[in-house]
Amino acid sequence: MPTSSTFYEQVYELVRLIPRGKVSTYGIIAERLSVRSAARMVGWALNKADLAKVPAHRVVNRNGELTGKLHFLTPDTMREMLETEGITFRPDGSVNLEQHLFRFIRS
Repeated sequence: MPTSSTFYEQVYELVRLIPRGKVSTYGIIAERLSVRSAARMVGWALNKADLAKVPAHRVVNRNGELTGKLHFLTPDTMREMLETEGITFRPDGSVNLEQHLFRFIRS
């Protein structure tokens, strides 16, 4: 497995590719980095991210839940940021992944 700083930078590079109005998941990012079992490590990387440079609010869990919301200014900040970008939510509060999921294209 790559060193943390190298892995974290790779996570940040991928997250910067997620367009406004789309989200991805910790697992998809880990899989894209060829470390399928590292979804939790993706979360750790995003907890350390500079939110002014990395749109970490665009990463949710596999069910569309905002599991990273406690790492923002308030528990509602992540949802507010996503709503500002046009992200819609299901009645249970999770992101509508059918409409907003972004999958990275392999080159």
